[in-house]
Amino acid sequence: MNIKNQLKLSKNIISYNLKIVFANKFVYFLIAALAFYLMVTGIMLFSDGNPEQEDIFSILIFPGILIIFYPVLFNIQNDKDSRMLEIIFGIPNYRYKVYLVRFIISMGVLFVLLLLMAWFSHFSVVPISIFSMVYQLMYPLIFLACLSFLFSTLLKNGRGASVVMVIIGLIFFILAEPLEHNKWNIFLNPFNVPSDMSHSIWMNIVYQNRLILVVGSIISLLWTMINLQKRESFV
Repeated sequence: MNIKNQLKLSKNIISYNLKIVFANKFVYFLIAALAFYLMVTGIMLFSDGNPEQEDIFSILIFPGILIIFYPVLFNIQNDKDSRMLEIIFGIPNYRYKVYLVRFIISMGVLFVLLLLMAWFSHFSVVPISIFSMVYQLMYPLIFLACLSFLFSTLLKNGRGASVVMVIIGLIFFILAEPLEHNKWNIFLNPFNVPSDMSHSIWMNIVYQNRLILVVGSIISLLWTMINLQKRESFV
């Protein structure tokens, strides 16, 4: 197969899987994410406070979660409901390509949407480093995406996996204050520098936190790939 045909095939695969990622109820989560972002941004614009870069991080993290929630958690569930799972798992090693491509596409869509929201915040709310903001946001969001993907293969049910992820989110929400500047905080805000801590110590905490999230993401994704080998447990 020549390069031209390979590019055409890749384009068709991406186009087909994009339609799947955006199918079903994803549009509702996307609308909810944008509505939440615009509502909070509007409140900040008409409030008397002076928003800072750390506030933009906090605003964007929740829409990011909503954007990845459906396409990752219900990736396998949708194929099962449409009776496509038997076909996908019936072709040796094909499932890895299918679900990895969809996962990567979902992360790509997330990255682009975060860029657009960060760009809008930069011009409408407060000047920020757009790429630095999105870069930092991708750490916790990719970790949550990988963890969600893992639970969807462990429980083999999108709804069950979503319940588990909501519980995990609630736990970290409850512990938000005691873990605010802790390296184990999934939602650690690198722009929220504590006033009673030196910059070098804070940068070290942020580095350790990002390293933990990267390692956790890799382990979760590899564990997911191992689970996808067990064809009989899915079909």
